Amino acid sequence: MFASASRAPVLLRAEWRMLAMLSWEIDPRVLAPLVPAGCTLDAFGGRTLISLVGFQFKRSRVAGIPALGHAAFDEVNLRFYVRREQPDGVRRGVVFVRELVPKPLVRTLANVLYGEHYITLPMRHRDAAPELAYEWRRAGAWEGLRVATDGAPFTPADDAEETFLSEHYWGYTARPGARTFEYRVEHPRWRVWRAREAKLDADVAALYGEAYAGALSVSPCSAFVAEGSPVAVRWRTSIH
Repeated sequence: MFASASRAPVLLRAEWRMLAMLSWEIDPRVLAPLVPAGCTLDAFGGRTLISLVGFQFKRSRVAGIPALGHAAFDEVNLRFYVRREQPDGVRRGVVFVRELVPKPLVRTLANVLYGEHYITLPMRHRDAAPELAYEWRRAGAWEGLRVATDGAPFTPADDAEETFLSEHYWGYTARPGARTFEYRVEHPRWRVWRAREAKLDADVAALYGEAYAGALSVSPCSAFVAEGSPVAVRWRTSIH
C-alpha cells in the first residue's frame, strides 16, 4: 500500500514565472515507449502534443528552507501529456523527456529524488515584453526558443488548448520494475498571452534524439506565454 501523492508533504515551494510554451503535434508512437506504467497518453482534439517550456524559477525553498545559491534560475523542459484513471477521477499529468537547468545541484536532486532527466548547461533569458526568450549554450553555440506576444493577458476557458497544456497537475516518471513515481504540482490557473510569433532554434536531434527532430522542425502548432504563480511540488510516491 502506498500513500497518495495528493496527501504527501510539500518538498518544494517556489515561483514559476513567465512560462513560454511552444507545442507541436507528434506521432503517438514516438512517445508510447516513454509512457509510465499506469498511465496512458493524453490528447487534445484528437492530437497528441509535445511541448517545450521555458520559465524562470524564483524564491525556491526546499523543505521550507531557502535554497541558498539556487533560489533563482532558468529551466527549459520538453514534456508530453498523460492521464491516470483513479476512483476519484482522472489525474492529468506530464512526463518529461529532458530538462535543462544551469545548476548542477538542481540536476542531481531532481534526478535522484524524482527519477527525472535533467542536464546542466549555461542558460540565460531575455524578458522584454512583448518578447520572451530562453537560451542555452551547447556545443559552443547558443540555442533557444523565442515568443513574441500580442494583446493583453486573459484567463483561458475550461476547454481551451491553453488550459489543457498548462493545467496538468501531476508529474509521472517511469521507474524499473513497472513502477512509476507520481507527484502533485499545485498552482492556481494562469493567465496567458497568445503568441503572434514563436520559434525554436536548436539542433533537436543532438539534444533530444532523432525521434523528435521531425515534429519539432516545423513551426509550433500552439504558442503562448503564461504569467505563472507560486507553486508547490509534493513529495513523490511510488505506484504499480
